[in-house]
Amino acid sequence: MTPNELLSAKLRFGIIGNSEALNNALEVAMRVAPTDLSVLVTGESGVGKEFFPQVIHAYSARKHNKYIAVNCGAIPEGTIDSELFGHEKGSFTGAIESRKGYFEEADGGTIFLDEVGELPLSTQVRLLRVLQTGEFMRVGSAKVQKTNVRVVAATNNNLLQSIADGRFREDLYYRLNTVPISVPALRERKGDIYLLFRKFASDVALQYRMPAITLNDAARQMLENYHWRGNIRQLKNVAEQISAIEQNRDISAETLRRYLPDEGYNIHPVNNNAGGYNDLNERELLYKILFDMRNDINDLKRMMTQAMRGQGNEQRETSNIHHDVMGLLPEPQHTLPQSYDLEEVIEVYDEPHREITKDDVQREQILKALRNNGFRRKDAARELFISERTLYRRMKALGIDDNTK
Repeated sequence: MTPNELLSAKLRFGIIGNSEALNNALEVAMRVAPTDLSVLVTGESGVGKEFFPQVIHAYSARKHNKYIAVNCGAIPEGTIDSELFGHEKGSFTGAIESRKGYFEEADGGTIFLDEVGELPLSTQVRLLRVLQTGEFMRVGSAKVQKTNVRVVAATNNNLLQSIADGRFREDLYYRLNTVPISVPALRERKGDIYLLFRKFASDVALQYRMPAITLNDAARQMLENYHWRGNIRQLKNVAEQISAIEQNRDISAETLRRYLPDEGYNIHPVNNNAGGYNDLNERELLYKILFDMRNDINDLKRMMTQAMRGQGNEQRETSNIHHDVMGLLPEPQHTLPQSYDLEEVIEVYDEPHREITKDDVQREQILKALRNNGFRRKDAARELFISERTLYRRMKALGIDDNTK
C-alpha cells in the first residue's frame, strides 16, 4: 500500500493521524476489502472503530450496494432478533405486519455489527448460522431464507474473557475474527493528539464564527501526556468545551487542567506489587487503605479480647490498650454505664472483615454518574463512555435500579 493511497483514504473518510499503528490498521482494512472475509475490529471505546467498516465497504466490490451499521448494544434484547433477521406478522405483540431485517435489507452489501460483544447468546446462534451458511429465518417463520452479506464486527470488550465467562460463543468468535484489525488507543498515538485537537477546535470556530483556540507549549505537552480514557471522543468533548467557555483563546496548561479529570494522570502503577495495590486507581487505592485501616483496628480488638481472657496480671496492660483503641473508634450513640463488659463493647463496634471489591467501586461509579445526570441512564452511560444497554446490564448485575438513591 503506497503512502498516497493511505493519504487518499484518510482524506476521503476524515481520518486524522500519522502514527504507525493507525497506518497499519488502515492498510489491513484496505487490503482485506476486495475479499468477502469477515473482519473483527477491536479497540477501546472512542478510538474511531466505525471508520474501518466504511473503508472496507468502499474499497470492496460491494460498494454500490447497501451498507448498514447496527449498534448491537443499543437494541433491547427482546427485539434484536427481529431487527437483525426480520419477523412475520403476528409473531409477537406489536408485530402488526411482516418486516425485513437488516440481513435481508443488506443482501449483496455489507453489514457492520458494532458492539457485537453485547449480543445475547440466542442471537449469537442465529448470527453463526448466517456466517456459516448464509441462511436465516425471520422471527415467527419456519421458512429458510438466503442472504449474501459481508459482515464486519467491532467490539471494545475482551471477547476471549467473555468466552471464558460464558457470555460469548467461541465458534462465533473465530468466524468473526477471520481478519483482526486492532485500532490503537489515543494515548498510543501521541503525535496525533494535537492534530486532532486542532481539527476539533477549528470545526467549532468555523461553525460558530469565533476565533479558534490555541495551546501554548506547556498545554500541548499536558495534552499529549494525558491518559485519555475516552480516547478521541473525550478529546473532542474537551476541545468543544474549551472553545465554548474560555474567553482567552490562548490556552495555558493551568486552564487546560481544569477540563481534564484527575484520573487521567499518574495512571501507571508502580512495579512493586508487594503491598497488593498494583493496578488500582487513586480512588480504589484510597478505599482499600481505609478498609485495611478498619481491618487492622478489628484485628487489634480481637487481640485485646484474647488478652482479657488471659492471665489476671495482664488485664491492666490490656485495659490500657483498650483505652487507646477505643479512642480511634466512633463515639457511641448512647452513654455507657459506669460498669460494662469489654466484650459487649467490642461486639458493638466490630464490623465484618471485608475487602473492597471491583463491584463495590463499579457500583459507586455508576451511582455517581446516575446522580450527576438525574438518573437518566442515557446521559449517565455517555459520562461513563459505555452504551446504555451495557449500563442497564451492569446496573442489573449490581442490584441498582432507578429507585436507588
